[in-house]
Parts: sequence; structure tokens; C-alpha cells
Amino acid sequence: MGYSSREQLIREMQLRLADGIVDVELDREHYDIAINKALSTYRQLSSGSVEESMIFITTQDGVTEYTLPDEVMEVRRLYRRGIGTNSGGGTNFDPFDVAFNNMYMLQAGQVGGLAVFDAFAQYKETVGRIFGSEYNFLWNRNTKVLKILRNVRHEEEVAVGVYNYIPESILLKDVYAAPFLSNYALAMSKFILGEARSKYTSGLPGAGGAIQLNGDSLKAEAQAELEKLKESIHMMEEGNSPLGFVIG
Repeated sequence: MGYSSREQLIREMQLRLADGIVDVELDREHYDIAINKALSTYRQLSSGSVEESMIFITTQDGVTEYTLPDEVMEVRRLYRRGIGTNSGGGTNFDPFDVAFNNMYMLQAGQVGGLAVFDAFAQYKETVGRIFGSEYNFLWNRNTKVLKILRNVRHEEEVAVGVYNYIPESILLKDVYAAPFLSNYALAMSKFILGEARSKYTSGLPGAGGAIQLNGDSLKAEAQAELEKLKESIHMMEEGNSPLGFVIG
């Protein structure tokens, strides 16, 4: 189950509310609010709303603050493409490539095994710290500003490991996320509709007397559905990953 666009989801919501058979007093803005609320709830509660990815930025001379896209939630690491004293010109000296060539290519058949591989991995980590293979940084997830804790003196392409929101268009097609978003948005639409109808406590005038609207029952039904859907995330019914062990 999936939706090719928000319009397709809205059309399904209208049909599930029996629009066309009865008069449903919701406008396009109300459906958009319901879908936005479903997306924000899913992104707040479910690990299935984010993905790990890599983006690239180019540092500028004297600039330490860079604004990343709004989709970025967290920044994990900054990997430098140029290392050592490389300033964008001349010969690049890469100690990682030198170590690999020295230990595994030039001495092929003489070294090997898990112990050597583990030692080599630790060696690379040490050399990385010495030659500055990564930048230290501060990340503000509200302003989306990444601040490099170093006086940048040259242009250099930096790989940024991030966690970012999965785009709406992908979530609407996801086999797990799409049903949750559809049901949550529908429940929110019911609540909005119930809120409007409950304003007419004395009913609407009709030929046979006052017509009582189902505002209160719609709100109660919608509230129960919303709570059940939130519980489904905690029970990992929509395909998200569980949390690890928490001590404390």
C-alpha cells in the first residue's frame, strides 16, 4: 500500500469519510493540516522516519559556520578528503594509502591474519588523529548551522555523516509508513470535523425539528484511534526499529 502523491492520499481520506455521499465540511487546508500532523508525529516517534546518509560541503577560507539542509536531523562525523598540510594544491600526502600500500601491497604474503588487521585498524585511527582526518564541530539542529571548531584556511571538500528525515514522497510510498500516515491523518480529520460539529450543541434546524450532529462522538472516536496508532509505534507495528538497552 502506498501513495504516489499527497493528492492521492487526500482523495482516499475523502472517500473514507464518505464525501460525496454526505456533506463533509473539510477544505483542502484541513486535510493538509491532518497529514502534516501525521508526518510530524511519525517523525517524532518512529525510527523509520530517518535514514543515515552522507552529504558533501566545500569549506571556504576563513568560514567556520555552514548551514545544512532542513532535512538534516543530526550530524555524526566530518570526514576530510584532504589531510595533513594539504591546502588544495601541490602533492596530496595520504598516510592511510601509504599505510595500506606498505603493510598489505608491498608485503603481500608476509603479513596477514586478524591480529594484523586489528593492529592496522588501530594504526589508521592513530594516524587519523595525528593528521586530522576529521573535524571537531558543533551542531545546532534548530538553526541547522554546523560550526567547525577550527580556523579553516583553505577550500576542501568535506564528507558529512548525517541522519536526515526521509522525504514525504518516500514515506507515502513506504509499505509500513503509508498505512500509519493514512490512518493517523484520517483520525485527525475526524477530530477536526468533530470539533466543528460540536459547536452546534443545540443542533441544526430541520423540517422535522432540530438535527443533532455527531461532533462529540466523532471526537471521541478520533481520539481513541490516535491513541491506538501511537501505541502501534511503541509496539513497532509500522516497521520501526526498537531502542537498544537503556541503563539509568
